Amino acid sequence: MNRRNFLMTGSTAIAGIFAVKNPLSLYAEHHEEGDHTQSYELPKLRYAYDALEPHIDKRTMEIHHSKHHQGYVNKLNAAVGDNHDLADQSIEDLLRNIDKVPEKTRLAVVNNGGGHANHTLFWSTMIPNGSQLSGKVAEEMQATFGSIDKAKEEFVTIAKSQFGSGWAWLVVNDKKKLQIYGTKNQDSPHLLKHTPILGLDVWEHAYYLKYQNRRADYINAWQNVVNWKQVNLNYVAAMKA
Repeated sequence: MNRRNFLMTGSTAIAGIFAVKNPLSLYAEHHEEGDHTQSYELPKLRYAYDALEPHIDKRTMEIHHSKHHQGYVNKLNAAVGDNHDLADQSIEDLLRNIDKVPEKTRLAVVNNGGGHANHTLFWSTMIPNGSQLSGKVAEEMQATFGSIDKAKEEFVTIAKSQFGSGWAWLVVNDKKKLQIYGTKNQDSPHLLKHTPILGLDVWEHAYYLKYQNRRADYINAWQNVVNWKQVNLNYVAAMKA
């Protein structure tokens, strides 16, 4: 199956703007030890809601972050409840070991844990005015896809052709290779033990207030705010992990 046609349909990231020296420690946002009342928390943005305008509008950012993402966090915490074996894991580990999550809780973790992980990466890989693509990730995109332009074109095609709600991803797969594909709903690449380094939300709530049904316009505009410097950091960390 080629990359362009790979689309997950089953139930089947990363830091930077939020923190830290190690991008893979993004989810170190747990409660104090012994306190299991709030396992996962909404990450704070390091830019204002209007900072990505005119490409992504203030009101969409505010609702998307404070309502949609917060909702996933709330439902994830409700799903794991006082199950310390689940609540004490990073969100990556929780999703990567989804088969160990009790069956009655599993779908809620896939949907809401995925929503939390996906959005946290999404916020961290955007920045006002964007940044230039360079570094190791640029070299690997060139080697894997034939050119950087071809890699970007494939990513955009996946995003524009996604039917219904979902995401487009650039990931480091389980063979330590770059891969581009789409997922439905809030399915996370972590479910496949892949490490997402760039993700684009193509749910309607990500763009409808400004772009209505013009998803392609939103995707084109989003390219102006991609934080490629952070994507490169994510790639380097994923390759070392």
